[in-house]
Amino acid sequence: MAEQPTPESSPPKHVEWRPEPPTVAGDWDEVLVVGLGRFGSAVGATLEHLGYEVLGVDESDSVVQEHATSLTHVVQADSTNIAALRQLGAADFECAVVCIGSDIEASILTVAALHDLGIENIWAKAITESHGRILRRVGADSVIFPEHDMGVRVAHMVTGRMIDYIELDAGFALVETLVPKEAQGKTLLEASLRAKYDVTVVCIKPEGEMFTYATPDTMMREGDILLVAGETKRVERFANVT
Repeated sequence: MAEQPTPESSPPKHVEWRPEPPTVAGDWDEVLVVGLGRFGSAVGATLEHLGYEVLGVDESDSVVQEHATSLTHVVQADSTNIAALRQLGAADFECAVVCIGSDIEASILTVAALHDLGIENIWAKAITESHGRILRRVGADSVIFPEHDMGVRVAHMVTGRMIDYIELDAGFALVETLVPKEAQGKTLLEASLRAKYDVTVVCIKPEGEMFTYATPDTMMREGDILLVAGETKRVERFANVT
């Protein structure tokens, strides 16, 4: 017999949709997004844009109403209550993103509840390192620190000559930067950027065009943008010569 919600639980509202379980492990088409603040709503909207079906959950009815037109499926529910999560079909998902930030207790309890429901891939937003450690202990598979990561990203962009900066791992980064003067009018092979700077040019974006994969015969011109990968200190050094 299915478990009935306890009298004190808050039943979810406007629930009319449940995802079909994926037929291949890890091959999911639906994502549960919990917490529809600025971060969560951006995650949900982007996932839908990428072709995924999203069920957005928030404890605030006004927030749910606000996103009723921007997300296909939204529901008001207490995500810390496992009975409420079970009733809205959360156990049918293989992937969930917990975007609750300021309410650390709710964030932790939500991750624990989703883990208990058997969701295999749980992503969770953390505010501090200790918050992140607890999230991992209660079931989060991946923990993200958007404020910290964006702060690092902006700092590198401000202090260098990079157009964009993404830290892929400790000590390794991907940056967008302009073609240095010494390489303008040359191919990648002729410029020997990898030998000189120990970085790898992954893609190139000619002025006014889209990014394309770089090859040894790729010609670089003034105004072109390079996507460069390598050790952080080396890509920073390379960006500073542009």
